[in-house]
Amino acid sequence: MRHRAISIGLLLVALLALPRALSLAAEPLPPPIGPAEPKVAPLKEGSLYTQTWFVNSFLDLRDDYEQARKAGKRFAIVFEQNGCPYCVKMHTEVLAQRYINDYVRTHFDVIQLDLFGAREVTDFDGRKMTEKKLAERWGVIFTPTIIFLKHDLTGLEGKFGRVLEASERMPAGMGAGTFYDMFVWVRLRLYEQDPNFQRFHIARHQEREALKK
Repeated sequence: MRHRAISIGLLLVALLALPRALSLAAEPLPPPIGPAEPKVAPLKEGSLYTQTWFVNSFLDLRDDYEQARKAGKRFAIVFEQNGCPYCVKMHTEVLAQRYINDYVRTHFDVIQLDLFGAREVTDFDGRKMTEKKLAERWGVIFTPTIIFLKHDLTGLEGKFGRVLEASERMPAGMGAGTFYDMFVWVRLRLYEQDPNFQRFHIARHQEREALKK
């Protein structure tokens, strides 16, 4: 009975959250799920998996952010490292699903950085440092960690770190549904009206479960 009560409670939360999520979105929510096939195969460059559409730049984060904004996309930074099983899973299981890959590729510019890398990166305040030092400066300790930047950095010139971030970071080990929901939530800026991602995620999860029946 207790498990049944918990399930009913979660369902009620989801049903209440969904209309709110729909009303907050500036554009219609995308379908909660889509075609997983044909699978998207990642590339292997050196020790890291990557995506063909990840941004390849001079790693000046200010310029990369501006390029994304001009293209009408959101900007995200993903930190990964060699030997990280969750990073491999993100590329070979989550981003391998066609609808997830298509959504992220269409709406986001993503920069991939190595948690222990030696490439030079220019931070938003103009300071230059290695990928490793940038990760330390931004407090990144797990991989993969995805950082979403605000859609507008006006008035934040010369700043760096958390003050520039749009929402909570996406930590390691997220499943496909959570991963997709987080990108939708950030893309539509739903965090501005309700910072609790879990309410939105529960509603979307219930949509997916209903479609399975």
